[in-house]
Amino acid sequence: MTYPVENYPFAQEFITDSQGKIRKVILDIADYQNLLEAIEDEGLYRAMNEVRHETPLSLQEAIAELEQP
Repeated sequence: MTYPVENYPFAQEFITDSQGKIRKVILDIADYQNLLEAIEDEGLYRAMNEVRHETPLSLQEAIAELEQP
């Protein structure tokens, strides 16, 4: 399946196979870093959402939890 070039807004260049199928893209480093940051932000959001109903621990309780084998 081939996707239109317009579906890759951050791509600077494309690497294709012999059939013209896009296999890799080349990104500007700033765009790449922004994409990584967005992925990390999404992961943090999901982790925070998973524990939103948990009761927070005090510092001493958290340290005690970490020290348990």
